[in-house]
Amino acid sequence: MSVPTRPRTDEGPEEGHEERGPERDPVLSLHQSRDGAIDTLKRGLRLSPEFAKGLWLTLIFALVATAGKVIVPIAVQQIIDNGLTGSGGPDLGFVTRMVATCAALLVVTMICSYLMNVRLYRATESGLATLRRKAFRHVHDLSVLTQNSERKGALVSRVTGDVDQISHFMQWGGLLLLVSTGQLLVATVLMAVYSWQLTIVVWVCFLPLLFGVRWLQKLLSKAYLKVRERTGDMLGAVGETVMGASVIRAHGIEARTAERIDTTVLATRGAQVKAQRLSMAVSPFAEIVAAIANAAVVLAGVRLGLGGDLTAGQLIAFLFLMTLFIQPMMMATEIFNEAQNAIAGWRRVLGVLDTVPDIADPGEAGRVLPRGPVRVDFDRVTYSYPEGPVVLDDVGVRITPGTRVAVVGETGSGKTTFVKLLTRLMDPESGTVRLDGVDLREVAFSSLRSRVVMVPQEGFLFDSSLGDNIRFARPESTDAELETAITELGLAEWLGGLAHGLDTPVGQRGESLSAGERQLVALVRAYIADPDLLVLDEATSAVDPHTEMRIQGALDRLTRGRTSVAIAHRLSTAEAADRVLVFDAGRIVQSGTHEELVGRPGVYADLYASWIRSSA
Repeated sequence: MSVPTRPRTDEGPEEGHEERGPERDPVLSLHQSRDGAIDTLKRGLRLSPEFAKGLWLTLIFALVATAGKVIVPIAVQQIIDNGLTGSGGPDLGFVTRMVATCAALLVVTMICSYLMNVRLYRATESGLATLRRKAFRHVHDLSVLTQNSERKGALVSRVTGDVDQISHFMQWGGLLLLVSTGQLLVATVLMAVYSWQLTIVVWVCFLPLLFGVRWLQKLLSKAYLKVRERTGDMLGAVGETVMGASVIRAHGIEARTAERIDTTVLATRGAQVKAQRLSMAVSPFAEIVAAIANAAVVLAGVRLGLGGDLTAGQLIAFLFLMTLFIQPMMMATEIFNEAQNAIAGWRRVLGVLDTVPDIADPGEAGRVLPRGPVRVDFDRVTYSYPEGPVVLDDVGVRITPGTRVAVVGETGSGKTTFVKLLTRLMDPESGTVRLDGVDLREVAFSSLRSRVVMVPQEGFLFDSSLGDNIRFARPESTDAELETAITELGLAEWLGGLAHGLDTPVGQRGESLSAGERQLVALVRAYIADPDLLVLDEATSAVDPHTEMRIQGALDRLTRGRTSVAIAHRLSTAEAADRVLVFDAGRIVQSGTHEELVGRPGVYADLYASWIRSSA
């Protein structure tokens, strides 16, 4: 079931929601590289300079390894013409010397081939590691909206599966391409030495195949780009289904989910089959051409031999060399197949890197703010999601240092957009958000992220220990410091109730802990980070009363003395706040303390009355 990725209200895409609709905004969607094959390869190689490191030495080894393949044809020709049918009769000594020389040269060829492979694998792995790191880091630089333009599994496939496809080509197809090209050139040169006439016959036979492959390249390029896209869609759907398994079972939609997976799997199969059908079209044609070329060479060679222009040994050597010539032509199908698949993967990776982050770190030019109480100013801020209505309309407010602010309002009123702009997960369409008088767009990310910390409604935990998850913001923190922080937040009893304390494994996404315990970990993590401005998306509605009391007590201690902004889903948070901002239809319609607003007719009084009735 498909739903739009772009929200209709300020609340934005739901956390963890990864379904992609049929249309995506071109500004927010990941770029799709449309460079030609050669330009794509050039750009890919420039992004990973390790590919070219020491390339000349590798090419020398490749040249020696390739040249070694013509040793046997030359030895056969010399043995037949000079060792067996020479003017003085058979010369066993000459035959022995030729065989020994041939064996020694083959050993050298084997060593060079080994060194070529080792160097090529090392260079490609280093280059691909660089490409993966660049792509992964760039994904993290993209805004939340841009990341949400693709399902997470499809996005991950660009950094993993597509790069793996490049790896397969560079280490297999690239090696064959290198060796086959050299083999083709060496065989051609040596064939021309023996008989330029027969060499022309061979090339005339194979030229139509080369022109046909060039025409097929355009079709294959499109086909394999579709393969990579369908593979990304399939991985996205499978990953989404695995993560949402409990929801699927709870709603009894296993059959519908299986049908959806089947659709993506079959679409991937269809794209693969179409691409393979195109690539395999070359193979039968190449076999026919090879047969015709062999027949033509035998006929022409016999005529040249009868005329005295070619010896028996030279004709047999030419046929050996022709086998070396035909092998690369026959391998061209598989090499070409892998090359197009790799180029399609490279285009998708380059598409990620070509996507310009719309929330950019000013870098070295960025301002570094001194630590201390934070003043926040929204100056005539307006924001709307792409192709959507205005969700914040000319918002202006000042939050004084050390104030605990609760943000309330109905769903779609502008609360979530307000805090996203405050933490610079997004930038305003117009107007300015300032910290201590400095535009957020001018603040270096390193300074902003150390001063402003957001605790989301669902605190994400990594598959590690409790202690590792808490010290995520400050890896240098000791266990003693973590235990002190937990005690100061009033959570020592909770920690003591865990069998392994800080060493307790939390499981994937924190699934070994309850929802309330995950939120407690997120609060301790924020406390360890020691921010000057704390932004909270309150999450106490889905926990038991005892855990809610723990969370509320930890929140009180965490926000004490700090500027804090909390989206209040339960109005008990608003009761304890120094100031309440009431949003409605993208505007701040009321502002004041709980006592001031609850006795005044308006949106807040209505919300509070509704909350009291639902809590009764």
